[in-house]
Amino acid sequence: MAVTEQLARIPAEYLAQCRRSADASKDGNPLWDPPSADILDLDWAPSLLKRGCELGGLDAVHQSALRQALDGETDIDLAFLSTHPHAIAPFGPAPTALSAVQVARVAELLEEIGFPALLAALPADEAEAASLIGNGADKIVGGPKKYLLRHFNALREFYRGASQRQLLVVHWWD
Repeated sequence: MAVTEQLARIPAEYLAQCRRSADASKDGNPLWDPPSADILDLDWAPSLLKRGCELGGLDAVHQSALRQALDGETDIDLAFLSTHPHAIAPFGPAPTALSAVQVARVAELLEEIGFPALLAALPADEAEAASLIGNGADKIVGGPKKYLLRHFNALREFYRGASQRQLLVVHWWD
């Protein structure tokens, strides 16, 4: 099984309920099971998106928003989601999250990013672009530009929906 980045958009109440379940359970089971419609599998795109945006000349403010969108923050205590045997991220770093306020700001900044223009700044030759991006981009079937565009659009749409519904976003690698 491949380890990929997962994002879930959830209400603060759901996270509190999971925390209470973990506290009440003998083995710390948070009963974590967000609806599949509110989960985004980013595959291995996070590092490729960051690198593609860097190469495309994305400014620091929007790079920071992209980093938050992809990495989350550690301000919210999610230790209860890392408890064995019910850890949601047994193969990666500890889960992170963004508050609803942070999600709204990130969503706003993602909307401002002209991603096709960033991709246009990369070499036209897909092999050359993949070489610059690195991180296995040369192994992407169909080329890295389509892959990055698809994942960026999915990320932007995911955050738009989370912002509209005033949800948190939890990140983990599974």
